[in-house]
Amino acid sequence: MLKIEKLSVHYGGIHALQGIDLEVPDGTIVTLIGANGAGKSTTLRSIVGLAKASGGGVTWNGERLTGMMTKDIVSRGLVLVPEGRRVFPNLTVDENLSLGAYSRSDRAGIAEDRKRVFGLFPRLEERQRQKAGTLSGGEQQMLAVGRAIMTKPRLLMMDEPSLGLAPLVVKMIFSIVREINKAGTTVLLVEQNAKAALEIADYGYVLETGRITLQGPGRELLADDGVRKAYLGEAQ
Repeated sequence: MLKIEKLSVHYGGIHALQGIDLEVPDGTIVTLIGANGAGKSTTLRSIVGLAKASGGGVTWNGERLTGMMTKDIVSRGLVLVPEGRRVFPNLTVDENLSLGAYSRSDRAGIAEDRKRVFGLFPRLEERQRQKAGTLSGGEQQMLAVGRAIMTKPRLLMMDEPSLGLAPLVVKMIFSIVREINKAGTTVLLVEQNAKAALEIADYGYVLETGRITLQGPGRELLADDGVRKAYLGEAQ
């Protein structure tokens, strides 16, 4: 289980996270929704050591991650698919996937996971030799998720996976997230598309200006009048 307790993060004079508490039980999909600037990405960056905590901390199965180097956190199976995809544009699809497995030495397992990625995203198999920078936005998102799968994650964290994508591609990405979870990977999803995220989430948190203001099962939050008005564009 991932556990965040009283986590605070400051950027200069800005108090980006103000003592938040959050749990991600093993085997679940948990989503964190909120407006731009609420602190969602900062939360994910804090978990993997890219944003320094000014208070509180993060533990993974009882081990404290706060203060640990990012590469050591990743070696424990916590992997972030960053906002904006961040694929290596001058490398091929195949090379990007290989970089996902850079810390692994189990060749048979790597080959098996590559087949799994191509099973989930047949388009990537068709474009193995194509440079990642020439792919469409949707294809780059598939590649970013595929590269993360190649690390063999125990906890997959995704930052705004639907950003800038066509509705059909968004639907496909969320379907794949559900498949990844059913195969045994825990998922922490940060997403502005609250409806799509809450529909697949076991549990959700609403983050507003650095504070958790609401939490509950995904379906309950989806039906909450306040959430519907603020994040689904529906009147009460």
